[in-house]
Amino acid sequence: MSGGPEPISAEGLRAVREELAQLRVERGEVAATLRGVDPVGDRADAADELQRASEVARLDRRIVELEARLREAEVAGEPSARVVGVGSTVNVRFDDGTEETVEISEIAEIAEERDLTLVTFDSPLGKALLGRHAGETVNYDTPAGAASAVVLSVGADAGPQSG
Repeated sequence: MSGGPEPISAEGLRAVREELAQLRVERGEVAATLRGVDPVGDRADAADELQRASEVARLDRRIVELEARLREAEVAGEPSARVVGVGSTVNVRFDDGTEETVEISEIAEIAEERDLTLVTFDSPLGKALLGRHAGETVNYDTPAGAASAVVLSVGADAGPQSG
C-alpha cells in the first residue's frame, strides 16, 4: 500500500457499507440487552453481562475501522484504470490458461463474502500485481511453488475476457 489514502472499488465500497449497516444493527441489538448497572443475580448473570459488553466493544472497534476506511476511500477517489493498486479490478490469465477477474483489497473479511475473487494487497499475487499494467507478466510464489499470470486488463476494462 502507498501509505496514503487507498481507493476502493465500487464492489468493495458496497461490501464495506453493507457490513457497516449489519454491524450497526447487531450492535444495537446487543447493546439493548445491557442493563448498564451492576448485575443483580448470580455469577452466571454477571459473566453474561460482561460477555455482552465485550461484544459491544468488539463491534464498536470494527465499526470505527470501517468508517475510517470509507473516509479514506472518499479522499483517495476512484481506483486507477491504468495501474493496478488497492481497489483495482484486474483480469488475469494464469499459467494453466484460466482467466479470472480479481479485485485487489486490503480487507480480507470482504473476500469471503463476494462473488468477485478478492486478492488482498499483501498476498503473494496481490504484491505481484501492485503497480503493474495490462500486458505485463507477474511472478509470485504459491504453496505449490512458483507461478505466473498475465495482466489482461485493469479497471473498467477488466472483466471476463472472450476468446
